[in-house]
Amino acid sequence: MLEKLRLRLRRLFPARPMPSVSFDEARVLKNDGAGSSVVLRWQDLSEVCIVTNDQGPFVDDVFWVLSGPDGHLFFPSELAGMDELVSRLLELPGADPQAVIRAMDSTEHARFIVWRSGGQTAHAADRHQLE
Repeated sequence: MLEKLRLRLRRLFPARPMPSVSFDEARVLKNDGAGSSVVLRWQDLSEVCIVTNDQGPFVDDVFWVLSGPDGHLFFPSELAGMDELVSRLLELPGADPQAVIRAMDSTEHARFIVWRSGGQTAHAADRHQLE
């Protein structure tokens, strides 16, 4: 009886693919869950920052932004695969783990630079209030 109910519910409410992020040694891949994806090659990465807002804690209020020559990729912090990506991002030479801590403590609209290409080190002064 329960199996019939499960089958019926699965037909009525099919599982939807979830958005996710993955990466390998050459690139970062953002999958929207509907079959489309966006790729940023590591060699094209120019900046990593975190943008926060004042909407938490019941909605995602922390977003990672990876910038490259063709624009920005935005990743909600709760996106599947983010824990692994964050670990990898913090391995970038000159990455600032303190910027991540400051961002996680933020309750306002702000931007925190975690890493910049060219060996530029991020500093506490790189925190920007957003309007």
